[in-house]
Amino acid sequence: MADRKKIDNYRFTFGPWNISTGADPFGPPVRKEVVFASKIKEYKKLGFDGVQFHDDDVVEADLAPAVSERGVAKVRKMLQGEGLFCEFIAPRLWEHPKTIDGAFTSNDPGERKYAIERSKRAVDIANAMGTRNIVLWLAREGTYIREAKDPVTAVSRIVDAINALLEYDPNIRILGEMKPNEPMDQAYLPTPGHFMGLTYRTADPSRVGVLIESAHSILAGLDPSDDMAYALWHGKLWSVHLNDQNALKYDQDKTFGAVDMRRAFNQVWVLERGGYDGCIGLDVKAMRTTKQADQTKHLANSRAVFLRLVELAREVNEEKVEGFRARRDYESLEMYVLDLLTGK
Repeated sequence: MADRKKIDNYRFTFGPWNISTGADPFGPPVRKEVVFASKIKEYKKLGFDGVQFHDDDVVEADLAPAVSERGVAKVRKMLQGEGLFCEFIAPRLWEHPKTIDGAFTSNDPGERKYAIERSKRAVDIANAMGTRNIVLWLAREGTYIREAKDPVTAVSRIVDAINALLEYDPNIRILGEMKPNEPMDQAYLPTPGHFMGLTYRTADPSRVGVLIESAHSILAGLDPSDDMAYALWHGKLWSVHLNDQNALKYDQDKTFGAVDMRRAFNQVWVLERGGYDGCIGLDVKAMRTTKQADQTKHLANSRAVFLRLVELAREVNEEKVEGFRARRDYESLEMYVLDLLTGK
């Protein structure tokens, strides 16, 4: 990529849900719940700078405005006391009873209205928390059977919802976080490329971009670094969720680089070459067998792997790489990369 931009001070973030009890669909919690304030106190200890939030991580959903404002102010003061910032707010539109059949794409107009109104409240929370970033994980915007919804109408409804938020606040940015499946069987916008195509049909394309999660790209059979490069070319890569994934299974959220170090390296290399200046967000789960005392190691380890790969990316001899490319000597190029990764 042209105009490589060196970035020396990456900012790291994660969401409080990344310190979890280890419960899964097949078993109960294996670790004790950590109270919210205690989680926030872990951030700086682990080398992190900011916090990712769902709307109801900050304050319960659907509260009266005055009650909500007091709750948000309390959390913002907590962050300020720890020297942290809020990276984004994401309306949690997949757990409420009114979003069982989707939120923005529900067949029920009352449910669609609820989803938009709740998202507007998330915008209010974002403003109070000092961020302009609204992340939309379109978790239930899809179907279990194709015939359940009109797919053309569904895409139009997603655009209508985005436009409603853009018009509600002229300063926010919408970041689409795409995933091909789970919890829905089939998603309407399964990849970042799908969502970016949609951005140009919104009321203000300059304020609509993407958050790319490594595992989500892998689940779609794509390489995350290619998705990131494509979004960077469009100027629309505004956040990332780095993690790893063991093939096309359920969403595993493994420690970054734990499955495929070369794939992780290519993500870092693309971010470095592309001049990415957003946060390095993590979305990783501790292994279920992890003991209470070790429940933040996956976060520290992911950050450490990223920084080591940054060092490797900056050691790349670009002249040598370009020579391999010019000679179409990809075998030597591959060995050059492998030598980097193995420390030779």
